Amino acid sequence: MPNYFDRSHVRMSDVLFLFFAVGLVVFMASCAGEDSGVEDNSHQKMINLLAETSKKIEQDPNFMYASEAKLHFCDSLLAITTDPAQIQQLKFRKAGILLEFGKEASAVALYEEMAPTLSPQQVGSQTFYIAMGTAYVRLAERTNCVLGHNADACTLPFKGLGIHQDKAPSRKAIDAFALALEADPGNYDALWLINIAYMTLGEYPNGVPAAFLIPGMDAVKDRINPFISMAPDLGIASDNCSGGSLVEDFNNDGLLDIITSSWHLTDPMFYYQNKGDGTFEDRSKASGLSDFTGGLNMTTTDYNNDGFVDVFVLRGGWLATNEAGKQPNSLLRNNGDGTFTDVTIDAGLLSFKPTQTATWNDFNLDGWLDVFIAYETANNINQYPCELFLNNKNETFTNVAPAAGIDFSALIKGVTSGDYNNDGWTDLFFSTMNGEKLLLKNKGLQNGVPMFENATKEAGFDKELYSSFPTWFFDYNNDGWLDVFVCNFAQDRPLSFYAAQDFIKPSSDNHGKPRVYRNNGNGTFTNVSEELRLNQPVFAMGSNFGDIDNDGWLDMYLGSGNPFYQSLVPNKLYRNVKGKYFADVTASSRTGNLQKGHAVSFGDMDNDGDQDIHIEMGGAFKGDNYPTLFYLNPGQPGNNNWINLKLEGTTTNKAAVGVRVAVTFTENGKKRTVYRDVNSGGSFGCSPFRCEIGIGNATTVEQITVYWPASRQQQIFTQVAGNTFYKLVEGQTALQTLQVPKLQFKHADGSIPMCAPQL
Repeated sequence: MPNYFDRSHVRMSDVLFLFFAVGLVVFMASCAGEDSGVEDNSHQKMINLLAETSKKIEQDPNFMYASEAKLHFCDSLLAITTDPAQIQQLKFRKAGILLEFGKEASAVALYEEMAPTLSPQQVGSQTFYIAMGTAYVRLAERTNCVLGHNADACTLPFKGLGIHQDKAPSRKAIDAFALALEADPGNYDALWLINIAYMTLGEYPNGVPAAFLIPGMDAVKDRINPFISMAPDLGIASDNCSGGSLVEDFNNDGLLDIITSSWHLTDPMFYYQNKGDGTFEDRSKASGLSDFTGGLNMTTTDYNNDGFVDVFVLRGGWLATNEAGKQPNSLLRNNGDGTFTDVTIDAGLLSFKPTQTATWNDFNLDGWLDVFIAYETANNINQYPCELFLNNKNETFTNVAPAAGIDFSALIKGVTSGDYNNDGWTDLFFSTMNGEKLLLKNKGLQNGVPMFENATKEAGFDKELYSSFPTWFFDYNNDGWLDVFVCNFAQDRPLSFYAAQDFIKPSSDNHGKPRVYRNNGNGTFTNVSEELRLNQPVFAMGSNFGDIDNDGWLDMYLGSGNPFYQSLVPNKLYRNVKGKYFADVTASSRTGNLQKGHAVSFGDMDNDGDQDIHIEMGGAFKGDNYPTLFYLNPGQPGNNNWINLKLEGTTTNKAAVGVRVAVTFTENGKKRTVYRDVNSGGSFGCSPFRCEIGIGNATTVEQITVYWPASRQQQIFTQVAGNTFYKLVEGQTALQTLQVPKLQFKHADGSIPMCAPQL
């Protein structure tokens, strides 16, 4: 049998690698120079720069995700190779590349051509059959879930329209996985995927052979009302790969809009403007955003204090080990007229360093938003120190990271900012793939620069080492102190392995598990994950938090996955039960989509008082695309009440980022307080800056306390009616009631979404 692990046949790739790498280095160096040879304005320079960068990267067959270039290279080797064993090696490799490129039918045809050359008893045959089965699974997804996308597609547990109409690819996948299990009966990847394949046919669990069955994969644990998947009905299901999600009111009409990005530099951004009549308008081209490509993540800001929310696009994440990671970020100014202009170069923010994470906050309390950008350093060759850009108040920035003592390097995947010790200064927390979790305490100004102290050991974050990805500050237990969320992540193998392992032989290690660290109020934190029942692997990527049932306790939605095609594991929705534990409501909520989950945004899109969920879907490879999902919240048990606050700073930054809000009310005869920070949520995906706060069954808020960090002033408002939208301006003594329309979203056939029966 051919050795499918042997890659000695690609030696000539070393020559091509040098050719393309040198060319790309020269190109990047020329772009970083003073004269790029393109138009003189920052906006057009960025458009040209992205196009040229994309061209160089996509032509490099040594770039892991340049599937088309890899395919051409593989064909060139096949044309000159005569050794039968090496030909088989190359065909196996080509089939995998075809799958990466989205040519599933061609991939399975090549696997079928090769299959007669081996038997299940041969060493390594399970590798071949798992690859073949995976290709058939993806062909089934392409036919039934991508091209035939519907509300139930790829959602665990499978039911209704989620059962595949074209069953042939899943049948073939089952045959292939069965052969893999004949060779290796304990193969967790094959066991997980064969059960998924039976689910797509509607034959789980009764139709699964006893030797293959993993029981309980369709179990409903805790119950809430099912969300309604509506992106196709509303015309907002952009078909992307991994990327960013922003939900925000970009034109200040009181309605939440959507912006998405996709990480390939050939993929444009999308902008969907909420029209206020239950529909959205695709303004991607009219806004100018479709001219900009790439962006694994995005953040929101109002960097120039003009009252219109701007966009910061982050590029190059996961590519720190090669030249492809040297992609520029983009600061896109919201012009207030429905268009956006790239001002990156003029603002002094142009760089060519791999990143996917940044946080905007007022670190020096001068009333203007600064930005901290965390980069990815993966080896000792390319060092990419972090940068802290202070806002010069004239639409330019100055990097003060060296002076602030925070120009360190690590493989940073997430950064979040918040005042964890309640001293009035904004601090920083980092998740890294190096295993460290870092907490930097803002000690205040020295010569006009915020100075940071490493508080990691003092806080207790040095006790556990594990690679991690998304992270955020939030007050999960409403005690007035910011706690920390972080999730373990790994790319060492497909997540199908860990998913099956969790059912068959659960592991006690940190693999893929979400972690919450409770703030003890004395500068230290305690890992309380086990008592919060966060003990199952998730491998979260895009993630965020919100309050889905308006009980005042922050819930969270975690998008799962890694680049492997076999990593078909459900995204997870957790409901916070009074700060005591997190209940897994994924199955009952109908939000457990198996495709790769990236940036997450919570927001009340229809202005009915409860938060909906938007998530950017899709994997890293071109062929692993998937439509963006929008989950409409139908209302949850208890019919809890809410209050919505749009805050506006005057001395503090206008977007009110970093402002602390406490809402006090009486529920069931007991007085309680809900605490919120104004921010966009997690480190991968952005929710709106407006505060959407649940108040349980209370109808009146007894007191709203707002702390403005730049002016260090506190405002108090009493006896405020619930279920109302308000505007609150720093220094003004009265709340302004906002007249915001409640929207009625409809299905494509004109019918009104109804809450489906609980599972």
